[in-house]
Amino acid sequence: MTVESTAERGTPRRGTAAKKTAAKKTAAKKTAAKKTAATKAPAKKSAGKKTAGEKAATARRTTARGTAAGGPQDRPAMVQLLTPEGERVEHPDYALDLDADGLRGLYRDMVLTRRFDAEATSLQRQGELGLWPSLLGQEAAQIGSGRALRPDDYVFPTYREHGVAWCRGVDPTNLLGMFRGVNHGGWDPNDNNFHLYTIVIGSQALHATGYAMGVAKDGADSAVIAYFGDGASSQGDVAEAFTFSAVYNAPIVFFCQNNQWAISEPTERQTRVPLYQRAAGYGFPGVRVDGNDVLAVLAVTRAAVERARSGEGPMLVEAFTYRMGAHTTSDDPTRYRPDDELAQWEAKDPILRLRRHLDLTGAADDAFYAAVEEESDVLGRRVRETIRTMPDPDSMAIFENVYADGHALVDEERAQYAAYLASFEPEEN
Repeated sequence: MTVESTAERGTPRRGTAAKKTAAKKTAAKKTAAKKTAATKAPAKKSAGKKTAGEKAATARRTTARGTAAGGPQDRPAMVQLLTPEGERVEHPDYALDLDADGLRGLYRDMVLTRRFDAEATSLQRQGELGLWPSLLGQEAAQIGSGRALRPDDYVFPTYREHGVAWCRGVDPTNLLGMFRGVNHGGWDPNDNNFHLYTIVIGSQALHATGYAMGVAKDGADSAVIAYFGDGASSQGDVAEAFTFSAVYNAPIVFFCQNNQWAISEPTERQTRVPLYQRAAGYGFPGVRVDGNDVLAVLAVTRAAVERARSGEGPMLVEAFTYRMGAHTTSDDPTRYRPDDELAQWEAKDPILRLRRHLDLTGAADDAFYAAVEEESDVLGRRVRETIRTMPDPDSMAIFENVYADGHALVDEERAQYAAYLASFEPEEN
């Protein structure tokens, strides 16, 4: 190898330098031409193709809701033990051994819960209730999780957990009083370890966390479960509950019923990742379960509460389900929800799914279904008769106990409202 001097290395040959200079000038001209063309030519969107922003938005929707209608292969894993066709499948982490009696019991629970819910909706339409939040479509998520609990576990519901209330032994007619405006709950929470309904979105998650921290300090081996919806997962109260429960290793299960719509807002407008993955950021596990599969919900919730009881801390369960009815009876879902989406989920109806399984396995016969239907009719009549015996709500009660010593403005408003109500009374001849 020839060793060149410093001077020789610093003075390139003339021919080589000229070639390099010409190459650089040519490259510069090409770059300038490309920039000019990009500036002058407007961006064209090919038919059938999406921009980068649209692709990202589509990916987010697929990630959040891909399992609703068969998303891509990389969609989030979801625990399922029963297919929409009623076929039994196994899961490596969540086994469930349930006999025919157990299967029939779950079916009965869901049918009766749906009948009660339908009666309550009809009563509201007839003017007997001021409002009613239907659970239609979410029976498996509630019955499956409710039947996974022990009597000494404590439940903090929202205002839609009628199926969980059924599992805890709360008389369904007691749920009607608050929505009629004649009481503030209608049951003693300590009788069934089932807290009163919570109307404020997400606040019960903090209440449940505090209760769970107390359970741990008392040395009890019971667990606490807090229910909330996908909309409530965006509330600061839920985030704070996650933080406290993780730091104090509280024996609590956060059970999110992701029914796809927070009133009129879809899930993809609330989060860019599946809801169950949020748990990882707080330091505890999360799992997504098919919320229309009562067997999978039962198995997952049972494992989660057992984990909490054994001192392993909190866990988030996201039950991927669908609200087939309105958010409440004051809502009109046809204004924001596509009909084809509803049709897709109706094909995965949780009650129909379990019935298909019962038929496939021969675990139930026509006599059983007839008996459940008859019991359903009896429950419906009892609900209607109970409403007829309930007192009318006191229209003036809203002005009571606002201030301990009274208030001039409240007194004025009370008088105005009383005069307004009196205007509807018939005049005496």
